[in-house]
Amino acid sequence: MKKIFLVALVVVCGMSFDGLKKSKVIFFGDSITELGVKPGGYVTRVDSMCKAEGKSGSFEFAGAGVSGNKVYDLYLRMEEDVLTKNPDIVVIYVGVNDVWHKTLLGTGTDPDKFEKFYTAILKKLKEKNIKAVLCTPAVVGEKKDMSNPLDGDLNRYSNIIRDIAKKNNLPLIDLRKKFIDYELANNPENKEKEILTYDRVHMNAKGNQFLADAMWSTIKSLK
Repeated sequence: MKKIFLVALVVVCGMSFDGLKKSKVIFFGDSITELGVKPGGYVTRVDSMCKAEGKSGSFEFAGAGVSGNKVYDLYLRMEEDVLTKNPDIVVIYVGVNDVWHKTLLGTGTDPDKFEKFYTAILKKLKEKNIKAVLCTPAVVGEKKDMSNPLDGDLNRYSNIIRDIAKKNNLPLIDLRKKFIDYELANNPENKEKEILTYDRVHMNAKGNQFLADAMWSTIKSLK
């Protein structure tokens, strides 16, 4: 009887410790995420919100953002920067440079290649049983009347990500839609920046909080 009790106690304790295991979340992206781990950045804010809600025992957060990265850059470095870290959840936030660099540098990513590389990233994560959270790219210019030069391409690439999320039954943080809705309600002068960004692309303090709210809302629902 004593042996049975001890075995049961070990099993229960093992289950308890397993339940207490933190989920490691890596934010995988470009310069927006690279800046996101700095003081006031969206990754730092997510961590603060997690602690404020008493969930610091459930999650730990890390950033894997590199300035200028496009989807194929993420694919090429994901082994070293993501898979070797053994995360439980990876939040993929990419697409701005794939669109923006076409005009800026002539080195963007064609839509078909964007989809192929994105799908290849998801395949690698799935092989490791890592949960993926997908994000649409937000803005390159904040004008609310859809007169930013790259609005059409951003919508197209966002639709690609939406379709991938739907096809693979993965959680989607639709930042493109969230930003458009916010600009419509909060940009009466139709400014191209200084609403949620400081330079049309990278987040100001309000933008980082906006991202953090959207990210945290989805992440905490996965635990």
